[in-house]
Amino acid sequence: MESDSFSNLENLKLSNKLEDDIITLRLLDLTDIDDFMEWFGDDNVSKFCSWDTFKSKEDAISYVVDVAIPHPWFKAICLNGKPIGTISVSPFHGTDKCRGELGYVIASKYWGKGIATKAVKMAVSAIFVEWPHLERLEAVVDVDNPGSQRVLEKVGFNKEGVLRKYYLLKGKTKDIVMFSILSSDQ
Repeated sequence: MESDSFSNLENLKLSNKLEDDIITLRLLDLTDIDDFMEWFGDDNVSKFCSWDTFKSKEDAISYVVDVAIPHPWFKAICLNGKPIGTISVSPFHGTDKCRGELGYVIASKYWGKGIATKAVKMAVSAIFVEWPHLERLEAVVDVDNPGSQRVLEKVGFNKEGVLRKYYLLKGKTKDIVMFSILSSDQ
C-alpha cells in the first residue's frame, strides 16, 4: 500500500531542468498568502491578466477565500513545495459543458525556466481524467504575450488563430490567440 502511495505521488512530480527541483500542483490555501502576493502583486504578471495587481494582503486574502477556494479546479503551482503561481480550469456550462478554459500565472522571476510548461502538462493530464465530460480545453492568450503562446505550443495545444477585439482588458479591447487541446489528443 505504501509503495502505491509513493508511486502516485511520484506521478504528480516532474523534475525541472535541475535534477533537484520538483514541480507539483496542489490546492491553494490561506497559509500561501505571502507567496501568493509575489505574483499577484507583480505588475509584470498582471499585465496580461483580467485582474489588477494586488496592493494589499487583505485583497489577496479576499481573492483566495472568495475565488480560489470555491473554484472547481484552482491549484497552486509549487516549486520544491513553495507556491510560485496558480493554474485553473474554468468549466463552461449548459450546451458548452464539453469545454473548459485554462488559465495560469507564475511569478516573473520563474519565467523562461520551463516551469509553466510542466505545470500545464500536469494540468492537462489531470483535468481530462478528473472531468471525463470535458472534450476540449481552451486557452486564450494576448497576442503580445509570446512566452505564454510558446508554453501552450510546447504542451501540444493547437493554435487556432487570432480573434480580433475579443475581450476588454484594463479598459482596452485586445486581440487574442485561441489555443485548444482535445481529450482525444491525449
